[in-house]
This record gives sequence, structure tokens and C-alpha cells, in this order.
Amino acid sequence: MANPVPPRDRTDQPWRSEGAPSPRKMPGGWGGLIITALVVFLAANLLLSFFGGGGGPAISYTEFSKQVRNGNVAKVYARGDTIQGELKRKAPLPDGKGEYTEFTTHRPAFADDKLWSELSRRNVTVTAEPVVTAGRGVLANLLISLALMLILVLLWLYIARRMGATLGGGVLGRKPKPVEVEPGKRTTFDDVAGIDAVKAELDDIVDFLKDPQVYRKMGARMPGGVLLSGPPGTGKTLLARAVAGEAGVPFFSASASEFIEMIVGVGRVRGLFAEARKVAPAIVFIDEIDTIGRVRGGGAGVGGHDEREQTLNQILTEMDGFSGSEGVVVFAATNRADVLDPTLTRPGRFDRIVQVSPPDRAGREAILKIHTRRVPLAEDVDLAETASSTPGMTGADLANLVNEAALLAVKRKQSAVTRSDLFAALERVQLGAERPLVMPEEDRRRTAYHESGHALLGMLQPGADPVRKLTIVPRGRALGVTLSTPDADRYAYTEEYLRGRIVGALGGMAAEHVVFDVITTGSESDLEQVTHLARGMVGRWGMSERVGRLTAIPNDAQQAYGLCAAPATLDTVEHEMRRIVEECYESACRQLRDNRDRLDALVRALLENETLEESAAYRAAGISRLDKPE
Repeated sequence: MANPVPPRDRTDQPWRSEGAPSPRKMPGGWGGLIITALVVFLAANLLLSFFGGGGGPAISYTEFSKQVRNGNVAKVYARGDTIQGELKRKAPLPDGKGEYTEFTTHRPAFADDKLWSELSRRNVTVTAEPVVTAGRGVLANLLISLALMLILVLLWLYIARRMGATLGGGVLGRKPKPVEVEPGKRTTFDDVAGIDAVKAELDDIVDFLKDPQVYRKMGARMPGGVLLSGPPGTGKTLLARAVAGEAGVPFFSASASEFIEMIVGVGRVRGLFAEARKVAPAIVFIDEIDTIGRVRGGGAGVGGHDEREQTLNQILTEMDGFSGSEGVVVFAATNRADVLDPTLTRPGRFDRIVQVSPPDRAGREAILKIHTRRVPLAEDVDLAETASSTPGMTGADLANLVNEAALLAVKRKQSAVTRSDLFAALERVQLGAERPLVMPEEDRRRTAYHESGHALLGMLQPGADPVRKLTIVPRGRALGVTLSTPDADRYAYTEEYLRGRIVGALGGMAAEHVVFDVITTGSESDLEQVTHLARGMVGRWGMSERVGRLTAIPNDAQQAYGLCAAPATLDTVEHEMRRIVEECYESACRQLRDNRDRLDALVRALLENETLEESAAYRAAGISRLDKPE
């Protein structure tokens, strides 16, 4: 399976990166700096104590008088009552803990021992300068130690700046380079499947990033930006990472919403592009660009100067600065390309738009092979069969399907994922999880007729999607489910097919009306589907003679209809929608009345078994799967 997006280097940095040079980190960080400072402080004190010396031991005046009488004093110095001196030979300390030569003592005020006469008689030299040089005080030692620590800190910060390290969240140092991802872990085109046509469109960009000199010699300029547009889950982010991995260039990724922060948003954009230019050639990827790239001037901010527009303006400014020689290509992804500001998609900005669509059957099989690389599969698993049963699913849907199957296999205490696990996971994804709900017999019977109405009309309608499964076991929010999927991928729909879809969707309500003459709330989701199809047929796809061949309703359901059509046109659209739905409902009721025996037989089989697979459902209704009535 594809590698996850690497984590951010810091929480204050909105972009992620991979494949760029690793930062040279300062060893130890703040902890190392503090420990080193303490070691220097202690060492300085020891050195100062060693070289600074002391004032000699303080001895008693009695000991001093004894040394004078013994003729062991060489010279003395007096200041007030304090006397310093030096002995001719070492003498033991009175406490017996060592010996001394230099000393300091204090002459008491009451002494009347005629000290001067005794010193003169013993030939003791009385000096005019201190005999013993006193050591520095505590304050002096502390100031010297602090000065040494300050020098150490300044040296440390200088080294940190030179190495590009960041201290204190980017306050004292420069921003770090992106984290390097191991080459073997980078995403390449081998990790992307199902979108071969899209990969072909991006091959020239990969080639340019690998060897830009060839293009420069021809005077060719690569697109400054590539916009990947498509439904969610189709692999737009994965494709951008694969381009960077295939070309072997650094990849910077960020979500557009992470830039939207007052004041710092613009600075973050500058920082992102600055980092990309330092390690060019590189790719900058901005996900969900429509978050900040919507059409400007909509009144969202005061005077049009809100942070969204400022951030967008900064991105446009950065892209304008690309001359083609920097080797930085900007990729962006969106599933709403129709709402982007025109300045984003003009030549020179995102001048190449690549449509990323859901994969076809062969693409789904290839994607399943990628996502099952690390999943042990049983011998009965046929990925081609699974791919045929998953039309319309995107790469993200298929990854989730494989994961659900693996979880189910673990729950069943199996050593490998089986075919049964895959299809059980598919039912869970498409139909929802089963609910342990005990329904009254009347509701159970009505639900059986509701689902049988859907299924029977799907079997009777020419060209309708085959019925794969129907059940009255509650799943998700539904009391019963009918699953119909096409045999092959469809890319265009005829009016007949869409009318058949509406007839089939109204089959549940029609069955309840024909059999019980009631209408229940169980048709809510069916009516939502019917309304969506009828609105598209009339307002968007020109399938109404009265409305004509025009688009009266925008594709964006959140946009007010009145902005695109006159009130009279909208009234006509509503009238035509009602006409189509009523015609389809009458057709559904008529077909169910004409085939009441088939409906009852299907209901009996469903009530007995609760769940009917495709073959059992067609057999119960008495309809051949290969020979539908016309």
C-alpha cells in the first residue's frame, strides 16, 4: 500500500516535505547548552581557586607568639590588628591537619607582649607590602564565570546559525531544511495504478525535472503549475507525490486551509516557496486549493482584504516569479475546479489542468493488486471478479474495501483474506453494517414488498442495471436494501436508461401503493434519488422539449437557481420534473400490477430467506437473467 504522507517538521510549519536534504542538527539542543554551561562554570571556579591562591590559614595569636619565640618567623606585614606572615620552615597546624608556611592572625587589643621588641630581637623582617597575596572574592569569581558562560552561549548561537538549526521555534535561528525520507520509501509511479492516461500527461514534467537542460536548450518552458481536478479519493495527492518520487526531487505538501491564518498566512506561503527554491528542482503541492482559490470579490471579507484573498494573492505572486529556470513546479488538487478564480487557471499560473477520474475495471484490478501487496490472500480470491463488482469506486474506496476485508478476516480468526471476506466487506461498504433489529411481522412484510418492487422493476426494465442482491435485514439506516450494479462501466447515459432508473427507484413506493394502498417514510432516500435524476434530465441535460437544449440549473447545488435562469424558466423546469416523475410512477404501478404473481413469488422467497443473491432472485421472480422481456 502507498506510504503515508510524512509528518511535519514542526507544528508551526504548515507544510510537509520529503526527499529534501537533511538538516545538520545542533548536538544536544538547549539541554546540551545548559549542561555545558554548568561544566564550564565549575571548571572556571576550580581554576580560579587553583591559580588565585588563598590568604594562608588563619592561626591563633598564641600559635603566632610561639613561632616568634622559636625564631621561626621570617617576615610579617601588619595592617591594623591583622598580621600576615611567612615562616622560615613549615610548622604543623594546631589541629594536626596539615602544615603551613604562610599565615594570617589577629592581635588582640589587650595584648601587652611588646611584639615589636620581640620581632626586632629575632631579626624578623617587617615589610611594607602584604606578605600573602589574597585571593579574589566570591563576586569577582562569579563575574568571571558568567563572562565565560556568555562567551560560550554566543559561540553556540553562532554555530547554530551557521548550521541552519532553529532555537526556540525559529526565533533565534533560521528555519530548518526539510526532513529527508529514505530513497526506498518514496512513492513512485509503481505505487499508482488505474490512471495510466493521467500518468502519461505528467511524463514530460518528470522528464523536465530529471534533465531540465534539454528543455532549456530548445527554449521550452515547463508549466508553472499543474491543477489536478477530480472527485475525492481518486489519488490526486498520491499522483503528485509519485511525480516527485519518480523524478527524485524534493516534495513539499500542504493543505490550503493551513495557510488561512491572519497575518502569518502570507508569511507561510513565502516560507514554503523559499524553502522549495533552495533545494530546486522541487515540487510544491497544495491540496484543496479551492479553499483559498475561490472567485474573489464575493464579499467574504471587509473590502476584499480578508486572509483568504491575501494568501491567494501571495501564491499568485510567487508563481509569477517563476521564470522556468528555478525548477519549481506547483501542483494543486481540487474537486471543485468550477469555482476557482480565473487568475489561477490562466496561462503562466496553473496552465495545465489534468482531470483525474475514477478508474475503470482494469484500473480497479491494478489498484486492488497494489493494496493487497501486504495482505495474505486465499486461493479463492479473484481480484478481477472483485474489480467487476465495484464500478464507480475510487482508489480510496478500494483501499478501504481491502482494509475492511482484512479486519473481518482477523475477526474470524483466519490466516488469509478469502473471497467471502471481500464480498462481505463490499456489502458493508455499499449497503452498511447489519443492525440487530427485530421488526414486527407487518413491517417485515411491507419491507419485503418494498424491496421486491425495486428488484422486480430492475429486472423488467430494458437496459437496467442487473439486480445483484436484495435483503430485508436492516443495514445502516435502511430496513432493507436492493443492490444493482452494471456489468460494465458506464460513461454516458441515455434518456431511456435514466427513466428506467427513476422507475426502479419508485418501485418500492409503487409496490406499497399497489399492495397495501399506503405510503410510508421508507421511500425518503428513493425520492431524493428520483429528484436528483429528474432535475438533471430537465435542467442540465436537455432531455425536455419544453425547456429546450439549455442548462437552466447549475451543477453546484449550493448555488441559488435564480442566478442562472429566469423565474418562468424555473417554473417550467419544476413542471417538467413533475411530469417525468409522474409518468415513471404510473409506469411502475402498471408493471407491478401486470406482474403481481412475480412480485408475490419474489416476496415469498425473500421472507423465507431474508437475503437473495442475484441468481436466486431472478429464479424466484421467474425471469431469465440473459433474456429480459422487452
